[in-house]
Order: sequence, then C-alpha cells, then structure tokens
Amino acid sequence: MANKSRSIARERRHARVRKSVVGAPSRPRLSVFKSISGIYAQVIDDYEGNTLTSASTVDRELREQVKGMKKTEQARLVGKALAERALSKGIKAVVFDRGGFRYTGRVKALADGAREGGLQF
Repeated sequence: MANKSRSIARERRHARVRKSVVGAPSRPRLSVFKSISGIYAQVIDDYEGNTLTSASTVDRELREQVKGMKKTEQARLVGKALAERALSKGIKAVVFDRGGFRYTGRVKALADGAREGGLQF
C-alpha cells in the first residue's frame, strides 16, 4: 500500500508543476520520468500533443553504452543524447518538467547532461 501512495503523491506533485509548465511550439517541454531501472526523457509540444524527440536508457543506440554505468551517469548520457536529437530538429530552448520528482540525483544529472548538450532552460 505504501508504494501506491508514493506514486499517487508523485502524480499530485506532477499535476501541481504542470499547472505552470506548458510546452509551446517555440519552447517545448522536456519531460522526465524515472523508474527503478531506467530514465526516460522526451521533448513535447503541448499545443499539438506531439512528442518531438525522446531518449531513454532503453533506446537501441544508448542501451549498449549505459551497461555497467552508474544510474546518474546513465541519466547524464540520456540528457546529452536528447539535447543532440533536439538540436538536430532545430529545438534550442525548452521548459523543464521534472515530473513530480525531486530535482536531485538522476533528474539533476539528466538536466545537466541536456545543458551540456546545448539545450537552454
């Protein structure tokens, strides 16, 4: 039961954050989700409801690279890959949506990786 209330609490926090964080075509939303084993990030245009680009630890290209790395290192690599893909589609600036997770550890590492890759937020 404790696990269920934890996920519900995260969903509540995420809903609270999403009230003010909206991805426009000029500045899409970088959304983060983390599970026990992986981390997932996508750049979303909320007006159209489209995912513009995404990256995760289960991507074909990244799966082999992340083997044997610590989870924070994996998150940084996912952030860099996402930034690379976004820049190739002409996306330079995004708004960051931490998905109800605390801005520490893997979430922060992903954000730092995306900044290193050239995204602005």
